[in-house]
Amino acid sequence: MTITVYGISNCDTIKKARKWLEGQGINYAFHDYKKSGVPADKLADWVILESWETILNRGGTTFRKLDEMVRNNLDSDRAVMLMREHPSMIKRPIVEYDDGLLVGFHGPTWAAALTDS
Repeated sequence: MTITVYGISNCDTIKKARKWLEGQGINYAFHDYKKSGVPADKLADWVILESWETILNRGGTTFRKLDEMVRNNLDSDRAVMLMREHPSMIKRPIVEYDDGLLVGFHGPTWAAALTDS
């Protein structure tokens, strides 16, 4: 199975997710938004698969610092633009695997999707 984890290397949730994958013996590639940017085609695909509301990290500092007018008047195009400009606004991690997409880290969900048991 091909697995790519997208996120920011110093994010605590990313660290937990990577530790979990390594503990399960699951090989993966890691794409760091801060070092390599956000692939525009991937972000567009994720929004189609899961919705911009799911992909957007509304709980982070970067989002909360936005002007209230911007936060309250989002649509898909505006949200994608913001996530491209500010990768920390993308929920972490995003995991692409052969059969789908995982958004955020939840061990039981990941086990069901990424392991044989």
